Amino acid sequence: MFNFLKKKTVVKTESEAQLTEEQQDEMRKKIEQIKREIDTLELADKELAEKYEELGLLLAQLKEDEQAIAMLEKSQIYKKSIGAGYKKLLNLYNQKRAEAARNGDDGGIDHWMNKMDEMRQIAKQVTIGGK
Repeated sequence: MFNFLKKKTVVKTESEAQLTEEQQDEMRKKIEQIKREIDTLELADKELAEKYEELGLLLAQLKEDEQAIAMLEKSQIYKKSIGAGYKKLLNLYNQKRAEAARNGDDGGIDHWMNKMDEMRQIAKQVTIGGK
């Protein structure tokens, strides 16, 4: 009857589970490999977008949020999409907005809300096929 009084059970998803040192090392090696590919190969915009998205997702798993945001934003510059990178970027923006709210940072809240609005515009553009 009074479910709102019950303590919520938080279930961690696989991506939120703690990574072992070995997994972290493997991810860091993969990150370095991707960075080398970006620097040395002549890649089309679509391929660059995919590489930056992959980098961003790996960095997010390592909880390197600032770098993850930068790489995922770069991915969207090369090719707008609403795939896994888009979802993670929106999630990271929302985390930053919540953090700003907890800190009473109105400017930060506005900044991250604007970033989230930009993401919604990307979704509209991709959905209707425009640029």
